[in-house]
Amino acid sequence: MITYSFLQQYWWFLISLLAGLLVFLLFVQGGQSLIYVLGPSEERRRLLIHSLGRKWELTFTTLVTFGGAFFAAFPLFYSTSFGGAYWLWMLLLLSFVVQAVSYEFQSKLGNVLGSRGYRMLLLLNGFFAPFLLGVTVATFFHGAAFTVSKDNFADLAQPVVSAWASPYHGLEALVNPWNLMLGFGVFFLVRVLGSLYFMNNIEDQVLESRCSVKLVGDFVLFLLFFLTFFVHLLLTEGFVVGNDGVVGTERYKYLHNFLALPWVAAVFLLGVVGMLYGSVHTILSKSYRKGIWPAGAGTVLTVLALMLTAGYHSTPYYPSTADAQSSLTIANSSSSFFTLKVMSIVSLLIPFVVAYIAYCWHAMDRESLTLNELKGERSSD
Repeated sequence: MITYSFLQQYWWFLISLLAGLLVFLLFVQGGQSLIYVLGPSEERRRLLIHSLGRKWELTFTTLVTFGGAFFAAFPLFYSTSFGGAYWLWMLLLLSFVVQAVSYEFQSKLGNVLGSRGYRMLLLLNGFFAPFLLGVTVATFFHGAAFTVSKDNFADLAQPVVSAWASPYHGLEALVNPWNLMLGFGVFFLVRVLGSLYFMNNIEDQVLESRCSVKLVGDFVLFLLFFLTFFVHLLLTEGFVVGNDGVVGTERYKYLHNFLALPWVAAVFLLGVVGMLYGSVHTILSKSYRKGIWPAGAGTVLTVLALMLTAGYHSTPYYPSTADAQSSLTIANSSSSFFTLKVMSIVSLLIPFVVAYIAYCWHAMDRESLTLNELKGERSSD
């Protein structure tokens, strides 16, 4: 029989998987941040933008799906974080809005900002979206300043359940050095994925050569920031829910989670191996151009494992630094049993949606992009 606890853990797994897919699809943002670095000429910059323009909607759709699933499955997190840390979330969402505006209007006649102005918006999205997303995810481990009072559910005069304890409403996350470590780690990760994507999607010797050079530097910086964050995570003190339901702290909490959940540790190691293989093989080989696939799959698995570690094994996935007992867990912040059960039935359609996306991707990328193809499309316009 399906239990309430099973459904809660099932939906945390799905949300963690969506988070992994979202980070992988941020290769679009990584590619945007490289437009002027990789493109030595106007026509090659257009080629890069044209390549990314085929995929940016997948990232945007996954972001919306991730947010919607989080809201439906764990509404207390949504109301607490979005209602309290709204400046951080608004900056993140604004960066995606300007991306959509740029792709929709930069090629239209009579646009106000001109093509260069809209490209600046793509650069802003290319930096801030992955960086802010990394900082936000880091708060799942380092916590945020909020309090929760569920007794207010029954108080019609004071129905507010969550309150933010910081006057900066999320911006305080930007002064935590460990949050910044993950933010920069995600930023350089998606730049690596962006270069790998271009090398797989575009057939152009000049761009290929420039991608190879840029890939090395971004990969080294990614390793530096991510490994620093990960080692700190294993050694830091984390929050834990005791058998009596009281939230306390435990040294080496996330290391203990990996040891107690060997299958999660195996997923994490497999993801790291995939990421390293896709990147290093591409760097060392002059003919290998499919590194985006093992690196992308590795990214999904690594993020999946980190998110599972943040929520499984009696771990608050959103710790409160203002009041430990207000920390959010899978058990105390989820929707009702009925809601999760109905949503779980709908979730059975996910494999069909993924298959459709894979088919569309394959159809768009059946042949590599070239400058000649771009000129042909422009002349047909």
